[in-house]
Amino acid sequence: MAHTYHELKEMTVAQMREIAKDIEHEAVKGATQMNKDHLLKGLCTALGIEMHEHHEVVGIDKAGIKIKIRALRKKRDEILATKDRQDLHGVLRQIHALKRTIRRATV
Repeated sequence: MAHTYHELKEMTVAQMREIAKDIEHEAVKGATQMNKDHLLKGLCTALGIEMHEHHEVVGIDKAGIKIKIRALRKKRDEILATKDRQDLHGVLRQIHALKRTIRRATV
């Protein structure tokens, strides 16, 4: 039975030890003496599961948005170098809005 990191994290220590009992791997040796954090790490290593979940951005051009953000940051730095900060607020809001767009599209 295949497990995910999220499933393993939600299990109790007893349930995780039951899974570890059936696995012969160096990472889960002594599983009866491990606490939940060590057992979770050992099980992930033994089962080949990544320790954290990756998020994906769906429905937008993330690379294009990041290019726009970099350009706006350069513009922000130029504005900060000068004493005229009239356009600074607008640039900061645009950067914030683009970052929010990426976060909203993250699954």
